[in-house]
Amino acid sequence: MKTKFIVVLFLAVSAIGFSQKQALKAAAKALKSGNMDVASDALKAAEGQLDMADEKMKAQFYFFKGQVLASSSGESLEKVEAAADAYNKSIEIEKTAGGSKYTADASQKLQLLRQALIENAIKDQNAKNYKGAAEKLYLGYKTNKADTTYLYYAAGNSVNAKDYDKALLYYKELKELNFSGIKTEFVATDKATGKVEPFDSKLIRDASVKSGSYIKPETRTSESKKGEIAKNIALIYMSQGKDEEAVAAISDAKKENPNDAALMQAEADVYYKLGNIAKYKEIMEQIVANDPENPDLLYNLGVSASRLGDNDQALGYYKKALELKPDYTAAQINIASIILGGETKIVDEMNGLGTSSKDNKRYEELKVERQNIYINAVPYLEGALKSKPDNVEAIRTLMNIYYQLDNPKADEMKSKLKALEGGN
Repeated sequence: MKTKFIVVLFLAVSAIGFSQKQALKAAAKALKSGNMDVASDALKAAEGQLDMADEKMKAQFYFFKGQVLASSSGESLEKVEAAADAYNKSIEIEKTAGGSKYTADASQKLQLLRQALIENAIKDQNAKNYKGAAEKLYLGYKTNKADTTYLYYAAGNSVNAKDYDKALLYYKELKELNFSGIKTEFVATDKATGKVEPFDSKLIRDASVKSGSYIKPETRTSESKKGEIAKNIALIYMSQGKDEEAVAAISDAKKENPNDAALMQAEADVYYKLGNIAKYKEIMEQIVANDPENPDLLYNLGVSASRLGDNDQALGYYKKALELKPDYTAAQINIASIILGGETKIVDEMNGLGTSSKDNKRYEELKVERQNIYINAVPYLEGALKSKPDNVEAIRTLMNIYYQLDNPKADEMKSKLKALEGGN
């Protein structure tokens, strides 16, 4: 009885295997002719017996399944994901079993799926459909988790879509993955245009230089995104009213890179948004100490000092920024603003004087002080207009100052202002 039972079972297994082979053959034939409905039905017939199939047949089944799903995916991200999962399953099975019959084709088809996803994500992004772009980019990441760049861009698009919960999830995942975003770029200068351009590889860059079209080959390393990610996590927490979590997010990131300028800037920004200007200033001073030749840092320090009411220190920082960057318009405008801010106290005193000879004498003294304020502010406003000649507020302020000083340039400023404001 045992022998008969074993023989019957063997025959049953053989019959099932034969049926599945026939189903997969039918699927292959239908796929070749483009008849996806027939291929789909054949795969459904084979799927019920899949557990009993060998690894080769399983790899074949998932390779075919990926093609069927991809052919009808259209705008359905669920079908795209299912197709990608099928291709990945086929590749994984062969890798485990030591085979490679379908791996190359499955990898190529998977890459085409991902490429279409990213192209559509870019279209969504350009159309400001940031939610759609984020969904496609995240799926691009899920189909190949080795490519974490897509996760980074998915997070950014979620921020633009104001979907902060999703953005936070993505940024946290990036943080857990220790994502830095640092890339090596191969660049060279276009001989004709003088522009520095990136190349896909060192080989292509070197060939372009060899051809004579490009010069000055360089290898550059992009900046880490860790500071930006930590900052965005903190800012999202802040938007949710979770200030403590925001500060903790930055502090945690700084444990690994305590002197990272991007992280320190992020921490400073968080304290600034929390209204803790003193802490902001303290951190900014540390950043400047680490990078004393950076005019932007000095300018930001000037802004924080001014907000703290220390205009003398603010002027010092702005002037240092100008020494490093003589055409720094924002610094010039802010210096002029601080200088002109001293006029208020003088005008208040002038208005409070009487008509006695003593008061009249004081009035004349204050009048000279007021004129000196104007004279001191003029060079900074004129400097600002050299780099930004269409700065309406700078032109208007200069016009008023010139009139006060009886300077003939007042009419020139008036004409400029009229032209910029459309003759009104």
